[in-house]
Amino acid sequence: MKKVVFYMMMLVMSIGYAYAQGKADIKFEQTTHNFGTFSENSPVVSYTFKFTNVGDAPLVIHQAVASCGCTVPEYSQEPIAPGKTGTVKVTYNGTGRYPGHFKKSITLRTNAKTEIMRLFIEGDMTAKDAK
Repeated sequence: MKKVVFYMMMLVMSIGYAYAQGKADIKFEQTTHNFGTFSENSPVVSYTFKFTNVGDAPLVIHQAVASCGCTVPEYSQEPIAPGKTGTVKVTYNGTGRYPGHFKKSITLRTNAKTEIMRLFIEGDMTAKDAK
């Protein structure tokens, strides 16, 4: 019986210790960007999302996945220390796409308190100018 009580106390203490450990937390300046209207003559547009690690442990972005092959994310590969900033650059390539409105998402997988985050880009690509 004493062993059972001892092991239960050890389990409770180890769980408490695990929760007391610091955790990274990510805060973006904004999670949505609208490119507005741009021409099919210049179909490639980019935007850089900026974020801060507001937690108390290093932040790591494990993966960034776009909802479409026309959208490419590039992100800070090294751990971001608490209080420091990082970026996620998103490039949309409308070459070969139909003109009109688009909305794309980028899913980030991190070690932060909120492990999955989504960023969004949208815009309106107008048809090529007639010559």
